[in-house]
Amino acid sequence: MMFLAEQGEADRFELPVRVYIEDTDAGGIVFHARYLHYMERARTEWVRSCGVGLRAGMAENISYVVQKMNIYFQSPAKLDDQLLVTAEPVAFGRVWMTFRQRVIREADQRPLCEADVRVACVALDSGKPRRLPESLRNLLEQHVQPIETINKTSQE
Repeated sequence: MMFLAEQGEADRFELPVRVYIEDTDAGGIVFHARYLHYMERARTEWVRSCGVGLRAGMAENISYVVQKMNIYFQSPAKLDDQLLVTAEPVAFGRVWMTFRQRVIREADQRPLCEADVRVACVALDSGKPRRLPESLRNLLEQHVQPIETINKTSQE
């Protein structure tokens, strides 16, 4: 079974981020790869804010890797901008979870970047896919509504 959030039902987590000189190019524009760093932090902080310990997972041979990302850069962030980076779980399967993420300039609420990010759960020692831990599945079930899928093997 695949689980998918209906629009508006998933909880949206926001992480404030300030743009520093180290994030920018010589013109004071945020380097495109930095958005990936911001999004990684927001996903991690969402999990942490929900009480799921990532360090404990590592002790249990669990790791998470970005499997797929679809990203759209709309407008640049600049030096000293205060940003809000969101992480919203929208779907999950046996071994993966998908987040909808946005980077928004706080001052004018302008969307700067958005992405759908699929994160897979893998065994730390082998890199092979493994089931999401029960604690994380329980958390996702609280935030994402289930739907039945016709071809579940293509989704999992």
